Amino acid sequence: MMKNELDVIRLIRSDNEMMDILNAAKTLNLPDWWICAGFVRSKIWDHLHGFQERTRTQDVDVIYYDKNHIDETLEKELENKLRGILPNVPWSVKNQARMHVINSIPPYTSAEDAISKFTETVTALGITLAEDNSLILTAPHGLDDVLHLQVKPTPFFTETKERFAIYENRVKKKNWKENWPMVTIHQM
Repeated sequence: MMKNELDVIRLIRSDNEMMDILNAAKTLNLPDWWICAGFVRSKIWDHLHGFQERTRTQDVDVIYYDKNHIDETLEKELENKLRGILPNVPWSVKNQARMHVINSIPPYTSAEDAISKFTETVTALGITLAEDNSLILTAPHGLDDVLHLQVKPTPFFTETKERFAIYENRVKKKNWKENWPMVTIHQM
């Protein structure tokens, strides 16, 4: 049974493929970088469902925060560098210093601030490798929901009906219960 942050870190540390992906991302030397969302959530849910094989995610989301270099072409160059290291990984690299424009919201103050405003609490997760190669987990809304398979909107997505509609549409589109039948989707 997984109970806390240490359990999640141990689970990720024991997965050689995840560690290879984290090590590849670390080579970019990006400021305030994290691999987030489905990369972390899916691993936890696969473990909680007792799956022997990993559920593939559509992409591996590498995010970072750099106010000085917000050109999207740099993100594509970084994805290409990562493909050169691990070509079979579906890399997606996004600088969160520019993503507020895409999302039509106030600017983020950091990558962790951006993660806190992801749509679901179970997706608002990130993992990074420190200089000493220790794993650091961020979970701005805690781990209870992901560990108890409870899909809920982050507070940001409960502030308005329009944002909550985005949450509802997203969970419908993701159809997580198909892959992870023990998951419970919460509505308002």
